[in-house]
Amino acid sequence: MRDADFFRRWMDAVAAVVEREADRLTELDSPIGDADHGSNLLRGFAAVRAALEAQSPGTPGAVLQLAGRTLISTVGGASGPLYGTLLRRTGKELGDAAEVSDEDLRKALYAGVGAVAQLGGAAPGDKTMLDALVPGVAALATSYRAAGEAAQNGALATVPLQARKGRASYLGERSIGHQDPGATSSALLLGALAEVSEARG
Repeated sequence: MRDADFFRRWMDAVAAVVEREADRLTELDSPIGDADHGSNLLRGFAAVRAALEAQSPGTPGAVLQLAGRTLISTVGGASGPLYGTLLRRTGKELGDAAEVSDEDLRKALYAGVGAVAQLGGAAPGDKTMLDALVPGVAALATSYRAAGEAAQNGALATVPLQARKGRASYLGERSIGHQDPGATSSALLLGALAEVSEARG
């Protein structure tokens, strides 16, 4: 079972990996976006880290809902609302339970990914964060490590795709040959989850 501390450590691990990878995310965003994905997420997850330290929510659901609200209020562009929706909806699905099972989290993340798809009007294959999230969450049924690897593979698989949603879609065929930054950061999110789950079993 996973308690609020596990979810705080997950968000802390996301903030740390975003800090390490921010420049790469911005480089990926430069040819097909606004060249701000890394800096936006860096600011957003630093704010999440600060909010969690200040308020110390007591349940897994409350941790994720606070993280989601913080991202929506601090991150510009599309990534704030999309990541905020993912975490808020996941947290809402977890409810008020003090501890949740891995299966509870998988089902909640599935609902969160569905909310992202609805908000963005996107589907797998559109060269968006869903290309990492959908296979990643599906692989949670196997293990956290499998989820991180599936998300990473999903991000890599966006390179030959033509973007059909988001800022990159305006480029048409010129979006082909570039890895989607949102899928890449989504793989980091699930990779951080795998890292935290393995750190303490």
